Amino acid sequence: PTPELSFAIRHLGCQGGIVCTASHNPKEYNGYKAYWNDGGQLVPPHDKNVIKEVEKIASVDEVKWGLPTGQAGGGEKNITIIGKEMDDTYIEMVKSLSVYPEVIEKQHDLKIVYTPIHGTGITLVPLVLKRFGFTNVHIVEEQSNISGDFPTVVYPNPEESEAMSIGLKKAKELDADILLGTDPDSDRVGIGVKDHKGNWVLVNGNQTAVLAFNYMIEARKAKGIAKANDMVVKTIVTTELIDEIARQNNINCYNVLTGFKWIAELIREKEGKEHYVVGGEESYGLMIGDKVRDKDAISAVALLCEMAAYEKNKGRNLFAKLIDLYVQYGIYKEHLISITKKGMDGQQQIADMMAGYRGKPPKTIAGADVVQLLDYELRKGKNLKTGEEWEIKLPKSNVLQFILADGSKISARPSGTEPKIKFYFSIHTKLGNTAEYDTVQAALDKKIQLIIADMKL
Repeated sequence: PTPELSFAIRHLGCQGGIVCTASHNPKEYNGYKAYWNDGGQLVPPHDKNVIKEVEKIASVDEVKWGLPTGQAGGGEKNITIIGKEMDDTYIEMVKSLSVYPEVIEKQHDLKIVYTPIHGTGITLVPLVLKRFGFTNVHIVEEQSNISGDFPTVVYPNPEESEAMSIGLKKAKELDADILLGTDPDSDRVGIGVKDHKGNWVLVNGNQTAVLAFNYMIEARKAKGIAKANDMVVKTIVTTELIDEIARQNNINCYNVLTGFKWIAELIREKEGKEHYVVGGEESYGLMIGDKVRDKDAISAVALLCEMAAYEKNKGRNLFAKLIDLYVQYGIYKEHLISITKKGMDGQQQIADMMAGYRGKPPKTIAGADVVQLLDYELRKGKNLKTGEEWEIKLPKSNVLQFILADGSKISARPSGTEPKIKFYFSIHTKLGNTAEYDTVQAALDKKIQLIIADMKL
C-alpha cells in the first residue's frame, strides 16, 4: 500500500521514495508518486530540481546504483527488501491512533464488510482490523484478488458507486453495520452505512471527512488527551463544516491547496509549534496522525470502524451522528460537476471561461450577491462590495472562488492536463432538529440546481 511507503521513508530515515501504482485510475493507466525525506510528496523546489536531474540523463546506461566510477556490477548490495517487519511496525503505528480501544472491546463483533477493489488493501486492512480487536470482518471475495485488470469494475475508485456496488450488496445481505472500500493503492476510502430510514447509502468524501475530523477532536477532548496546540488541516474545496467544528472547539483549522503534499508541507512548517491531529480532502482521502505524510486509507478504515463501534455503543450509527452534527453546527451540502470541452480548442474555451470570471465576475448568483472573489492564481482576495484587497498566502494555483452573501461558495478549478474544469458548490443553512432533515436536504439540493442553472453550466 502506498501509505506504507510514506511511513517507511520516515521510519528508516530515507532521503526519498518512489511508488508505481495503479491508484484509482482505469486499468490502462499507472500512477507514479515521488516522496521527499519527510514522507510527503515532492513540493517546490524539490519537484523541479528532481526533474532537472532526470532531464540530464540521456541514456539508461547512465543510471547507477551509487557505484564508484568504473566499478562493474548493478549495485544489488545497495538494495534492501523490506517485508513483514515493516508491515508489523506500520500496523503498531496505526494501532497507536486508536482513541477508544475499550469501546472496541465491547463492540468487537461490529459487522464490517470490506472490499479492497482488487488492490493492495487486502494485504494490510484485515490485519489492522484484527489488531484493533474487530472479530466480525467480511471480505468481498469477488474483489479480493489483486489484479491490475480490475475485472469487476471500470474505475477502481471508491468515489464511484459502481466500484462499491458488490460490497453494498453483501452489506445488505449480511445486515452489516458498515461497508468500507479502498482503492487499489489503499490511499482512498469510501464507506456505506444505513441512513435514517434504514436504507443503505454511500457516504460522500466530505461527509466521511466531517465524521473523522469531529471524532478525532471530540473523542480526544472527552478522553483528556487533546492538546492546547492541536491543529487540523483541509483543502480549500473541502466542506467548511470542518472549519466550523474546529472553530467552535477552539482548534486551528488550516486550508491548503488541493493535494496531500500541501498538508504534509504545512505539518513540516508547523512542527514543534502546533500538534497535527487529522487532515483530509473531499476526494475520499484522510490522514490521521503525522507518522504518515500522505493520505492513508489503511488507518482511515480502522478509525472509521472504531467510530462506528463508538456510535453503536450508544445504540446508533454514523449516519445518525452525521445528522446530529448538522443540528449542532449547521447542515452543509456539497456538489461537484466536471465539464469537458471537446475539440481542438477545448483548453482555450476553459481558459476563456476563467478569464471571463476573473475580469468580470458575476454580481449575483441565484439571487445572492457575490461579495468576495478569491483568485489563487493571482494570490489575491477581493471584497467586491468595498474594493478591499488582500494577499492569499498559498502557492499559485489556477482556482477561483466566489463567496456569496448567504455564505455559499463556488469554486472553479481547471485541470492542468485535460480540457476539463471542475466546479465545487458548497451551501449551508440551519437544521432545527432531525425531523426536518429530509425537507432541508431537498431545499439545499434545489438551491444547488438553481446556482448551476444561473451560471449556465
